[in-house]
Amino acid sequence: MLVLQFAGMTNRRAVAALAGLSHPVRLDLFRHLCARYPLSVSAGDLAAHHEVPRSTMTGHLQTLERAGLIRAERRSQFMYYAASTDGTRWLAKMIISDILGDSAELTGHPERSLP
Repeated sequence: MLVLQFAGMTNRRAVAALAGLSHPVRLDLFRHLCARYPLSVSAGDLAAHHEVPRSTMTGHLQTLERAGLIRAERRSQFMYYAASTDGTRWLAKMIISDILGDSAELTGHPERSLP
């Protein structure tokens, strides 16, 4: 029973992470923040860079944060965002190990597994 509960939690987390990346703007935001890691970027700068209204950007950022892929930090009245190391590592491991099953044919890396 415990294994099934854990699998259900992992599946919910996987669905949340993949759903978070399922929108073109959110996928681009995640790429942008990963490229800037470990630096954080203000929500306003992200909105301007991606040419998205601030209110829309807030929703996208909250979705990525709830999925555990990014982290937020308040500085005075401004919010800054950065890629989450834990969430990003978990996502990479989940895709390579749990979904692809460490298949050398699918991953292109013989005998590759993530810690």
